[in-house]
Amino acid sequence: MADLALAQPLFPGRQLHDEPGPDTAHCLRLYAKLASGVTVVTAQGAGAPTGMTVSSVTSLSARPPLLLACLREGSRTLSAVRAQGAFAVNLLRQQQRPRAARFADPALSPAERFREVPFRSVLGAPVFGDALGWSVCLVEDIRRYGDHCAVVGRVAAVQVASGRPLLWHDRGFRALSGPGEQTAGEGAPR
Repeated sequence: MADLALAQPLFPGRQLHDEPGPDTAHCLRLYAKLASGVTVVTAQGAGAPTGMTVSSVTSLSARPPLLLACLREGSRTLSAVRAQGAFAVNLLRQQQRPRAARFADPALSPAERFREVPFRSVLGAPVFGDALGWSVCLVEDIRRYGDHCAVVGRVAAVQVASGRPLLWHDRGFRALSGPGEQTAGEGAPR
């Protein structure tokens, strides 16, 4: 049977040391089950481009065209987005797992992350020439929620190619399978 985590009732006079609700571990187990496309959000930093792997990106509106990206508070990328007022969302292809891992590595400098990555500047934001697709967004709003910021961007430029996206699910990279195909690990007991 699955674990059940419920919010704890608030009692008058009780001092909270943590936010009310289920514990972090239960929430993270649920979040791991949310499948999403893998992107690298990029922006022009002080003298050099910066970027980070982000799986929390979604379309927010078609009219006007808006994207929402959730970026870690205190990250170099978020600082650059705030300073420049623009950012790019680069949707990675399923063959680009190494790039996703590199842009997720906090030990690597921006220069190390961008080494040998084909990119160009569009409206001041770095876009990957070999991405499945990209959009350049102008910042509409940034709001902090917990340890991340929700960044809303108005899409100002977009390019889409053909291919299959890299996915993130259950704390690992995944690939789409076509009709009748099996993905790695499918069918194996967990």
